[in-house]
Amino acid sequence: MSVLSSPHFHDEAKAFAFLESIVWAGGVVCPHCGVVGGRVYDLAGVRSKPSVKNPNGVIRHGLKKCGECRAQFTVKVGTVFEHARMPLTKMLQAVHLIISSKKGISSHQLSRVLEVQYKSAWFLAHRIREAMRSGDLAPFGTGGGAVEVDIK
Repeated sequence: MSVLSSPHFHDEAKAFAFLESIVWAGGVVCPHCGVVGGRVYDLAGVRSKPSVKNPNGVIRHGLKKCGECRAQFTVKVGTVFEHARMPLTKMLQAVHLIISSKKGISSHQLSRVLEVQYKSAWFLAHRIREAMRSGDLAPFGTGGGAVEVDIK
């Protein structure tokens, strides 16, 4: 059985529950006011505004409301998944494919596997790679000194 057959890679509600168990392991934190473990209301079953494509609206999975600042949020706020218009299941699959591939994975292959457009796969791959990058890059040269280059 493949790891990609796990339920959080195919069910949006389970994907949100999986991400919540990782991000909020110590308790729910409001990204707006920063309250840890305060009053948080689960807004299950809330739908977005009706549209032509979805006359009843889309179910907003993982929606919460802070009892202190009264702001709505999900677990995606403050992560690389924020403001992405692709399902969380596909984004979790992309993270798994990027971190588990031995030689890396191209954006073209990612777009074929996830069945999304190349631009979406490219943007998502860059977001994930930027999040994995460590911020402590060493300066070039010996002891941070100058680097000499010969140009012909």
